[in-house]
Amino acid sequence: QVRLVESGGGLVQAGGSLRISCAASGRTFGRYVMGWFRQPPGKEREFVAGISGGGAIIYYSDSVKGRFTTSRDNAKNMVYLQMNNLKPEDTAVYSCAAREGGVVTGASLYSYWGQGTQVTVSS
Repeated sequence: QVRLVESGGGLVQAGGSLRISCAASGRTFGRYVMGWFRQPPGKEREFVAGISGGGAIIYYSDSVKGRFTTSRDNAKNMVYLQMNNLKPEDTAVYSCAAREGGVVTGASLYSYWGQGTQVTVSS
């Protein structure tokens, strides 16, 4: 079992930056691939980024590539999403998720989810 708790969301102006964090419970955090997903208002949940257990493999969606960076600190059981040059279309509830295995983009393939944190980007 892995319990995930996101923090750090908020309101930011377009062009600004925000870092959201995900704290995980458990002593085997490094075994889990971590994914970031977002759900814009009225839309389906979408993959944002994924990072392997050791941090060597990272994937980004095309919509955030070059603007967002994910990282993890296994000693602290933390994963982060640094979001730069934010756009109004980045407004969404952002959630972290965990799975064992490889980095994948499908939300249904992740076993554990946080409750989500709201990110709102004003124009």
